[in-house]
Amino acid sequence: MPEGPPPQKRFAGAPESVRAARDYVRDIVNAAPHTLTPDQVNDIRLVACELATNAVRYGTEPGDSFLVKVVAGPGTVRVEVHDPTRRRPRLRPESEGRRRGRGLHIVEALATAWGVDDRPLGKVVWAEFG
Repeated sequence: MPEGPPPQKRFAGAPESVRAARDYVRDIVNAAPHTLTPDQVNDIRLVACELATNAVRYGTEPGDSFLVKVVAGPGTVRVEVHDPTRRRPRLRPESEGRRRGRGLHIVEALATAWGVDDRPLGKVVWAEFG
């Protein structure tokens, strides 16, 4: 039987799930064989937090859930957040006056690559590191 947390986990589409998803990603990354620095692990956690926040705010309705999947190997990590809506996230122009809309700028700055893939019932927003 494999040790460590399972490579994917479902969370309620609620604000309190964002922290749980971020901590879940931290546990997966820490259990995986890698040569990542503590700063890189923190970057991965922050990106996972942003993706989970977007899933809760824009990708779920009351009663929905989202799935977080992590694939971690030597030197690479891929974080996926699956949600039930087809509405794609988009980078918004940067603004000093807006309190929201910065999450994807953080993802773009910290991840090696990121994107969105359609699923039959929703989408997957992913970010890769390494």
